[in-house]
Amino acid sequence: MSLLHRLSIKGVGGPTTIEYLIVAGGGGGGGGASPGNVTGGGGGGAGGYKTGTLSVSSGVSYTVTIGGGGGGGSGAYENYARGGSGSPSSFLLASNPAVGVSTTGGGSGGAGGSAGQYTGVNGGGGGSGGGAGYYGSGGPGTPGEGNSGAGGFDASGGGGGAGGGGGSGGPSTYPGGPGGGGLASSITGTSVTYAGGGGGGGGNNPTVGQGSGGPGGPGGGGSGGGFGMGQNSGFAGGTNTGGGGGGGARYAPSASDSGASGGSGIVIIRYLQSFNSAKTVTGTYTFSQTGGYKIYSFTGSGSITW
Repeated sequence: MSLLHRLSIKGVGGPTTIEYLIVAGGGGGGGGASPGNVTGGGGGGAGGYKTGTLSVSSGVSYTVTIGGGGGGGSGAYENYARGGSGSPSSFLLASNPAVGVSTTGGGSGGAGGSAGQYTGVNGGGGGSGGGAGYYGSGGPGTPGEGNSGAGGFDASGGGGGAGGGGGSGGPSTYPGGPGGGGLASSITGTSVTYAGGGGGGGGNNPTVGQGSGGPGGPGGGGSGGGFGMGQNSGFAGGTNTGGGGGGGARYAPSASDSGASGGSGIVIIRYLQSFNSAKTVTGTYTFSQTGGYKIYSFTGSGSITW
């Protein structure tokens, strides 16, 4: 007899086992660099993504934390910066936070750079790593949560996603690299993709032309800004997806070239419908019942007690 079947015939009290999806906040994209033959900022890495099962008890409180996305890096003439790291999301026993599950915030996108300027262009490590600017290294992902960001060469790299690493920017007109794809979950009864990496910002070479921003990875990854294409700043990661923010394009006078913020995370839990609903729930959440399960989807931090 399976564990789920044995639980279903018990039919009283709160659940003893839950299924979970926990996604941390995504990293912010890096800012674009100063004039010259330069790249935009790297894309932010997606927030860490975990699914699994966890034993729980009745009469005790569990704390739910929703990680925020990291801020985008500034981009201005000779004053550009990497993005911020995303914040962790978690589901933890309130009386003993060592019990439960936590995920790692997404890595920051590295700032853009140019020949002779290498400071701060590497992507940061995180749940998934951030992409890099000019000849920087992509940030590493956390095993079991995400993938690495792409290194920057003549174009910026995309941030890593839960389902794959970020892509390097192409040659020729210096387009930013694509963000890594996220992973789909059907824990709510509907398939939704989370934790896509942010796209790298477009660069510029006076000889070969202006670069477009890299596309964000499926799962809320924000696209990078494109130099001279009406949107120099990056695009933000999707709210409650853990997507990385897009990198800013190469600096252009009178145009914003900042990286964009990563998307906030999410915590979703479900268990067999035969068990009781929670006695107390706080925070921002939705409750649904479908497919034989009770489902709590938290989009803001809170707590739950059965």
